[in-house]
Amino acid sequence: MASLLYRLGKFSYRRRWLVISLWLAVLVAVGGSAAAFHGTMSNNFTIPGTETQRMADKLKEALPASSGGSASVVFDAGDSGFDQAKKDAVAAALDKLKALPDVQGTVNPFTTQEQLDSAASRIADGEAKAAAGQAQLDASRAQITAGEAQLAAAEQQLAASGLSPEQIEAQLGARRAELAAGKEKLDAGTKEAADGAETLALGKREAAASAGLRFVSSDNKAAIAQVQFKTSINAVDPAVRKEVQDIVHGVSSAGVTAYASKEITEDVSQIFGIAEIVGVAVAAAVLIIMLGTLIAAGLPLIMALIGVAVGVGGTFALTGVIDMSSISPMLALMLGLAVGIDYSLFIVNRHRSQLLAGMDGEESAALATGTSGNAVLFAGLTVIIALAALVVPGLPFLAVMGVAAAATVAVAVVVALTLTPAILSLIGRRLISKRAWAKAARHNAEPGHEAADRALEEKRSTRGWGGLVTRHPWVSLVASIVLLGALALPASQLRLALPDGGSEPVDSQAFKAYDLTRNSFGEGMTGPIIVVAEFPEGLSENDAKGKQYDVADKLRSVENVTAAVPVALSDDRRTSLFQVIPKEGPASASTVNVVSELRDKGTEIRDQTGVTIGLTGQTAGNIDVSAKLGAALPPYLAIVVGLSLILLLLVFRSIVVPLLATGGFLLSLAAAFGAVVAVYQWGWLGSVFDVANPGAVLSFLPIILIGVLFGLAMDYQVFITSGMRESFMHGESAKHAVRTGFSHAAAVVTAAAIIMVSVFSGFIFSHLTMVRPLGFAMAFGVLIDAFVVRMTIVPAIMYLLGEKAWWLPKWLQRILPDVDVEGAKLQRSDRSSASSGELVH
Repeated sequence: MASLLYRLGKFSYRRRWLVISLWLAVLVAVGGSAAAFHGTMSNNFTIPGTETQRMADKLKEALPASSGGSASVVFDAGDSGFDQAKKDAVAAALDKLKALPDVQGTVNPFTTQEQLDSAASRIADGEAKAAAGQAQLDASRAQITAGEAQLAAAEQQLAASGLSPEQIEAQLGARRAELAAGKEKLDAGTKEAADGAETLALGKREAAASAGLRFVSSDNKAAIAQVQFKTSINAVDPAVRKEVQDIVHGVSSAGVTAYASKEITEDVSQIFGIAEIVGVAVAAAVLIIMLGTLIAAGLPLIMALIGVAVGVGGTFALTGVIDMSSISPMLALMLGLAVGIDYSLFIVNRHRSQLLAGMDGEESAALATGTSGNAVLFAGLTVIIALAALVVPGLPFLAVMGVAAAATVAVAVVVALTLTPAILSLIGRRLISKRAWAKAARHNAEPGHEAADRALEEKRSTRGWGGLVTRHPWVSLVASIVLLGALALPASQLRLALPDGGSEPVDSQAFKAYDLTRNSFGEGMTGPIIVVAEFPEGLSENDAKGKQYDVADKLRSVENVTAAVPVALSDDRRTSLFQVIPKEGPASASTVNVVSELRDKGTEIRDQTGVTIGLTGQTAGNIDVSAKLGAALPPYLAIVVGLSLILLLLVFRSIVVPLLATGGFLLSLAAAFGAVVAVYQWGWLGSVFDVANPGAVLSFLPIILIGVLFGLAMDYQVFITSGMRESFMHGESAKHAVRTGFSHAAAVVTAAAIIMVSVFSGFIFSHLTMVRPLGFAMAFGVLIDAFVVRMTIVPAIMYLLGEKAWWLPKWLQRILPDVDVEGAKLQRSDRSSASSGELVH
């Protein structure tokens, strides 16, 4: 492989304009495709086959008017409360919303609250009317009974006087008809009273069901309106979201402040913000310090940007045909920038060192591609394997996310191996400053400078961090493990959920809407649970309503449920929709328990009422996604670690090194999880990281972090250990090889880690809040893995083990191919035969 990459580097160096032209053509093609075919991204984290999805599909079929996504707008009237003018302004804004083509309907909070408030008086009036009506019925029944008695007595008297039946009928027929009409009227009144009593009973049950529900706060200072869209909330176009916000904000002229919920304000159309740019700027500063010139520092950045443009551009081009979450291109961007800079940096740094040592430019670029490029290739493969394995859990949005990121990393590898040597050919000697050239020329001209270089290298290998670790390996090892163990302790409390409005920045409209709703109506109003019920066939309207309240009573009996209200019934009276308001917010642990208990209640409801229920909606769906992701973690971890262990076994031809690499990764992962829990779940350093409302951790963070961190950890393992193996293969003792290999790789790995941490840290303050904990986890994970695991634990253990670190059974040596990751087999004859062509200037 090293020889193949050597020849590829030489070809790219010689045919620089061909390579550059091909990449420009790819950029133009991808950019054109992205512009022409891109679609709308969403955060639609659905899982086909789950109860949530089945109920959503049933709702779309049976109650299409209620199947669209819903969101809320909270209105704040200030200390003076709502007067009629303010109510009219809110009503006018909601009427404007209702007229939008994408809006199915709105719920006016004031008319709804008036109906709720008047329910008691309506019931009292109904009871009074029913009592009065019953009294009239009783009086009429008494009159008819008395009339019937009088008629019977008269009939007996006339019969006793000898009159014939015809004569009796002639005298009493009118009276008999009058009594029959009165009796018929009494029966009708009795039936009407019974119907009224049934209606009154249903009204009482309706009032009881909605007793804990309010749409205007008790202090008359806040009101919450529901807005229902014709499509799912994630499919609403950003332009429509903006229009909705503009309309509701128009109430400010009446002295009312409107806050749209997270579902409306969330805009996933922009993926790059100020914070991300700052992260890249820090990476650029590190490159300038390390490489010494703007040209040299700019080269890895340009390579990374080209790789990201192709990878993320290709991802955007597919958004028109693939349902893609907003975090997919964000993850691809995050990783593409980080690995793109690092991979190009490793090749450029090797090329720069070789040029300063006096090597020819073409030979240096080819050799750098064959050696450092080989490490880049296998490091990239581990990242790609880890990301591509995200398809294994069977979650569509996660599979798209993993494949998009893996493809972007693959592009970064190809850019580093082909475009980097081509640009190095174009730059030539300008890669290095004139002062550095002059210093190198003076040094190379000194007699015996090779021996002096070796002596200096030997001296450096015993000093610095690597020297300290290898002089005190046990202390370094124990201290590192204790540190990582302490950091990992909070990880045992990890709780997963998808973010709600409470996770948004404090000054954002979404957080203000969440906060006002929570304080005025209860936290449960921020995330209602939708229950879909299937009724038996042939029910009358009142029977169906009775079933609705029977089910509502059962739902309301679940602990931590504030209200359970029937909100819709299909025309065939077979499907009913309920809104359940939990006590706490959608991401809270108690709401997770409510969802579970509601599902358990389904058996009891079916047995007692004949009604089958299922849960759907954003809250239940998010909980399902979190549960599914949690269950997918163990098999995913096993697959990724298993595949990568095989790859590392091929790369290093050692049993110990792959096991050490994997064990170190598990320590880094646990520490990263612990830090995430401490900051985002417990709120430690919340003011620093803008965590105003600590809560559950993003549900797909662990599985993504496992994939990404494992891949990047193996990057550093390859770069650190390949230097050690290279020294060992060139005849150094195993312990000495640890020092010299570490000395060769330490500077560039340190720079690469700082760059990656800088890029990831830029996403900690992203405008997309669900990206923030992911950026933190990756930045912290890389920081710990690079400096504590790869640069402390690994050299300490390798030094302690000595030659045992490179042990491999003979039978395994025979069957394993030698991929020569460190390029030790690049013979001079291979390079000279490959360099017979003419150099392009």
